Amino acid sequence: MLWTFYLVKKIVGLIFTAEMNFFNQFGKYVLFIRGMFSKPEKLSVYIDRTITEMSNIGIGSLAIVVIIAVFQGAVTTLQIAYQLVSPLISKPVIGSIVSDSSMLELAPTITCLVLAGKVGSHIASEIGTMRVSEQIDALEVMGINSSGYLALPKIIAGLIMIPCLVIISIFLSNAGGIFAGEASGILSSEEYLQGARASFLPYNLFFALIKAVTYAFIITTVSSFHGYTTKGGALEVGASSTKAVVYSAVAILFSDYLLAQLLL
Repeated sequence: MLWTFYLVKKIVGLIFTAEMNFFNQFGKYVLFIRGMFSKPEKLSVYIDRTITEMSNIGIGSLAIVVIIAVFQGAVTTLQIAYQLVSPLISKPVIGSIVSDSSMLELAPTITCLVLAGKVGSHIASEIGTMRVSEQIDALEVMGINSSGYLALPKIIAGLIMIPCLVIISIFLSNAGGIFAGEASGILSSEEYLQGARASFLPYNLFFALIKAVTYAFIITTVSSFHGYTTKGGALEVGASSTKAVVYSAVAILFSDYLLAQLLL
């Protein structure tokens, strides 16, 4: 009986500690975002850094996005064709399902989960290294708003480039689906495009862009926050990079459900 009471007490204590730590971190996260706008620098500074970050985030991630998009479209086509084996179902239905799935879920969510690992870890490790090497302290001594100078260009660049990468991913997912259908003899490109055109809704594309912008904000802000609040040395930089990826992925999945519930 005493062991049961002790175990329950320990579990409740751990849950309470985790909740308090979550609200503490979330409060610091909100204050970090607010601090970026407290003392803005010159516009020319932000423009130069934003262009550089757009190249790093957009061009630097293009190759992995292309590979993932093509293969996810191809694999989805093969799996949908495997499941829809009934002769009563016309082949253009496969193109309809793959195109809608790519637009609503696969392209924005899968692409941004991968970008959370690539872009998010890079942002967190870059800013974290600057924190532990006291470069951020040097910026603050010079009177520069360090959070705005370091994080805001990355956030703006992410908000611009990640939706562009999602649009490319949607297009290439369909291209991969067409290629897989033709190569396997499941359906022709005309049948695929017939189904895609029949089910296309402009709102689905709009919804995908809303998700892309939301995920871009999550990836860049969460990663910048964890890098900015790094304390210690090289090991702590690695830990902050890992936390940035994990928290970004969880936040993306949570917001995915929330956006689907609110907007669909």
